[in-house]
Amino acid sequence: MTTPRPRPRLEEVTTGNVEAALAIRVRPGQEHNVEPVAHSLAEAYVHPPGVAWPRLIVDGEENRPVGFLMAFLDIDWRADGTLFRSGLWRLNIDAGEQGKGYGRFAVEAVAEEIRRRGGKQLYVTWHAGPDGPEEFYLRLGFRKTDELSGDQPVGVLDL
Repeated sequence: MTTPRPRPRLEEVTTGNVEAALAIRVRPGQEHNVEPVAHSLAEAYVHPPGVAWPRLIVDGEENRPVGFLMAFLDIDWRADGTLFRSGLWRLNIDAGEQGKGYGRFAVEAVAEEIRRRGGKQLYVTWHAGPDGPEEFYLRLGFRKTDELSGDQPVGVLDL
């Protein structure tokens, strides 16, 4: 009987692991699809407490960082107090770790956190184009809405 592989886990970004988080780099050619981790951490810092939810994705077996995610929780979507949403803001899987299920794990972890907080939908936006992550999100069950956030399509996953 084989022992199941330990599941990845999320860790808060702390002074003890911030350098590992900052070292996460997507594949060359993907940089225009997602901001670097440093940019995301700066954005998390300037939003009101509890809005940004940055986490390091850690391999459960080898105990090493493999990616970074940042969720948004109850963000004022239109900046006018009429619509609040939660979802995945950033997803950076390190170049050598892509295709191993860490992205799916990250989306499931954000969905779990949103459900825990009483949310019923998970939103995401992405850069459109042939090398963008649209197909990844659609395979996970997101459906495109008719909205754009800036120039990015908006997707939603019912929880």
